[in-house]
Amino acid sequence: MASILDEYEDSLYRSASVQQSRASVGIPHSGYVNARLEKETPIFNKQRIDFAPPEKINSLVVSSNQLCMSLGKDTLLRIDLGKPDEPNQVELGRKDEAKVYKMFLDHTGSHLLIALNTSECLYLNRSVQKVRALSRWKGHLIESVGWNKFLGSETNTGPILVGTAQGQIYEAEISVSEGSLFSTNPDQYFRQVYTLEEESGPAPVCCLEIERGIEGKFFIIATTRKRLFQFVGKVPEGTEQQGFSSIFAMHADHLPSFREFPANLGFSEIAFYTPKLRSNPRSFAWMMGNGVLYGTLDYSRPDSILSDERVWVYPSDIDITVNKPISIVLTQFHFLLLLPDRVKAVCTLNGQVVFQDLFLEKFGLLTRMIKDPTVQQIWIHTEKVVFRYHVQRESRDVWKMYMNMNKFDLAKEYCKDRPECLDIVLAKEAEHCFQNKRYLDSAKCYALTQNYFEEIALKFIEAKQEEALMEFLIKKLSNLKPSEKTQTTLLTTWLTELYLNWLGMLEGDPSQRNLYLDTREKFRTFLSSPKNKDCLYNNRASIYELLASHGDTEHMVYFAVIMQDYERVVAHHCQHDEYDEALNVLSRHRDEKLFYKFSPVLIQHIPKKVVDAWISMGSRLDARNLIPALVNYSQSASTQQINEAIRYMEFCVYQLEETQQAIHNYLLSLYALCRPDSLLSYLEQAGTNPNRIHYDLKYALRLCAEHGHHHACVHIYKVMELYEEAVDLALQVNVDLAKSCADLPEDDEELRKKLWLKIARHVVQEEKDVKKAMACLSSCALLKIEDVLPFFPDFVTIDHFKEAICNSLEDYNKHIEELKREMEEATQSAKRIREDIQEMRNKYGSVEPQEKCAACDFPLLNRPFYLFLCGHMFHYDCLLQAVFSNLPAYKQAKLEDLQKKLAATSQPSKSHHRPKDADTISLGKGQQSREQIKADIDDIVAAECVYCGELMIRSIDKPFIDPQKYEEEMQSWL
Repeated sequence: MASILDEYEDSLYRSASVQQSRASVGIPHSGYVNARLEKETPIFNKQRIDFAPPEKINSLVVSSNQLCMSLGKDTLLRIDLGKPDEPNQVELGRKDEAKVYKMFLDHTGSHLLIALNTSECLYLNRSVQKVRALSRWKGHLIESVGWNKFLGSETNTGPILVGTAQGQIYEAEISVSEGSLFSTNPDQYFRQVYTLEEESGPAPVCCLEIERGIEGKFFIIATTRKRLFQFVGKVPEGTEQQGFSSIFAMHADHLPSFREFPANLGFSEIAFYTPKLRSNPRSFAWMMGNGVLYGTLDYSRPDSILSDERVWVYPSDIDITVNKPISIVLTQFHFLLLLPDRVKAVCTLNGQVVFQDLFLEKFGLLTRMIKDPTVQQIWIHTEKVVFRYHVQRESRDVWKMYMNMNKFDLAKEYCKDRPECLDIVLAKEAEHCFQNKRYLDSAKCYALTQNYFEEIALKFIEAKQEEALMEFLIKKLSNLKPSEKTQTTLLTTWLTELYLNWLGMLEGDPSQRNLYLDTREKFRTFLSSPKNKDCLYNNRASIYELLASHGDTEHMVYFAVIMQDYERVVAHHCQHDEYDEALNVLSRHRDEKLFYKFSPVLIQHIPKKVVDAWISMGSRLDARNLIPALVNYSQSASTQQINEAIRYMEFCVYQLEETQQAIHNYLLSLYALCRPDSLLSYLEQAGTNPNRIHYDLKYALRLCAEHGHHHACVHIYKVMELYEEAVDLALQVNVDLAKSCADLPEDDEELRKKLWLKIARHVVQEEKDVKKAMACLSSCALLKIEDVLPFFPDFVTIDHFKEAICNSLEDYNKHIEELKREMEEATQSAKRIREDIQEMRNKYGSVEPQEKCAACDFPLLNRPFYLFLCGHMFHYDCLLQAVFSNLPAYKQAKLEDLQKKLAATSQPSKSHHRPKDADTISLGKGQQSREQIKADIDDIVAAECVYCGELMIRSIDKPFIDPQKYEEEMQSWL
């Protein structure tokens, strides 16, 4: 293990050196460079509004990007912050000394309530310019308003709650008519529903908030200077418009639940944080005399919405008797306190002041701080100046606080997009788990950090936490990149070693059986992981060595299967005599090469199953490669076992229709050895055509001869057309077989007669059976009694041949009579031919003067001509030209020779002094020769009509233009 760790350290040497060099210049140990190119903006970024009020600012409210500001005594300024250049100024129209006491703006920015110090209240809607007095509200100094966020609209507030300085809570509703400015008084009703009290009696209602929970349950929060009340109740579905009087009626006889603190600021203020628009608040902060009560809101609780409460005391520099806080605003992780000259931001997680902003004296005393819940902007004003705070990335440092509070999940949630911070959190969590002996959790966290690998590994080794070390390595391995091959190889090898060590320790302890099985399953999952497959495959030799060194054959086989190293798996099963398992592996993975390699071993032990497996493989196996296994097996096996080899060979021949000669020869040898009956049927089924037979005829003949299968030899002789040898060998079996061979050479009567004579001689000389010899005569028409007689001995009497001789004489008589009849027919035919010749000599034809040559279409009688029986007429020279080109070469030569001889006989003699008798004799000879020559020419030229005879039929496939003269003909047409 130590050596593997050393190798891993070497592989990480360079990256570690880089980290050390970073640490030397103040870079965090995690390996991340936390450099900032410019100063980070603060969470609360203040901006002074470019606005110079003409009169002092009395009050300011903001909601839904609508800002309302009370200036001086009688002026109201409304600004749509989306259009800041278009302010709207409204006059209150008061002539008395009344001043604005407080202003309240609903969540939509549509309804503005203006409380005057004369216990009067005015109303202004965003869509109108005229302020209206609420007559029913007169006589009450308004301290707080609880807006209805569920039923309110731009023209109607819905039922709302109003708190007064005398402690009464009223329910009211304000509505603006669509038809005119006001059809009636805007205040629909104004009725008291409850009175809040402290020890000394009724107390001012400082704050009111209405929230709706699940299942129609409403929560109403009301505060006085020292107390925080909660009213909880359900409003029946469909009656929400009737208001909240039913909820307060439930507490008519007893006080609602409340929280009370002894100190007193003279007032109190509660703030809420709403994460999203139109959602319920998530947390609250109540500013009172003892500090700030902070908590979350849980709407699922039955009787109280407040949860996880804690009191954060004011910072030490705040003395409520001298500079008590004026206002409070709550954000996601901070509450801001407004003091007369500064603003302090306190973290709600640890109560520490994280931000302080001091205002210059020239701006005057700070008067009020409010937050627009829709855009999360904070507004502060004095009598002269207005400031606005933008909240930017408030959660940037929250992770540190959660980390220091050991709330690591929350810390990771708030720094998941900042890897350098996440690394610090993970390292802290890992160390925390390690110190608390939660080693597995520590290993999981350490694996995600950038801390030095060797330090962490040695830490677990020193603590003897091998299981945690394995977990650390597994997680580290899963986080490696594909390019980090060296680290992957080392971690994989190390984990294999650790797993094998761990399994070895657990296997021998029966009490740890369940843990052993669980660890074994994890190890197998590790080996079969797709992510580790390439690494394990490339280093399989090392893994095999590790498995072998631990003697873990079970996992060696398992690993070989994963690596698809089935050769090793099958070899293992064979070595342990697990032949069925080996065959199952072969059958499951159907690898032909493995079948060829292991079949010689397997067939010795489970021949039937092996042959079944071969058959199931079908044509994927080449039977020639299995013959050596079968040969080796058949030499030492019994006849029953050889039948398995025959079964597979028959499957190849009859089912797969194999044509390889080696397969057919081997099947022949098996048949010759064990199944002589099947041998002959196989040979007969193969047929007698040598070109379609797939076995070696000479090998088959020698094989059958060695085993004494004469009938099979006869068949092979017949296929080889060695009929004499076939008959000779067949006579050793039976005469009928020889007879069937003797009739095979149908085209060679001489050979057939010779073969039958062999059979007859055998029957006479060997079997001495005269009747059988006579039967041979009747079986073969080529044999006569005189052919057989020389084979009989001299003492045989004529009685044995009487019938045969008589039959022979009768045949001779019939043959003689037939010859006579044929001679008479020939005589008659010759006579008829002579008569036809004589008739033809007297036959003639008539030619009209206007007849034309069929070839040249010129008058026929102008030149010598031929007339054919078909009616066609040709000039001599036209017929000669038409016939000559279609004659064979030898006839063309003969015709040319005859023409020369004819020309020679027509020339006059040059001698004028020959005797008269000689001339007469010579002329006589010349006339005879000339006639003969002309007859010979006629026989060639006029043998048949050139248009009706065979000459025309033979010329049907000849082209119209001679190919040799084609080019010349083409040129003549151009």
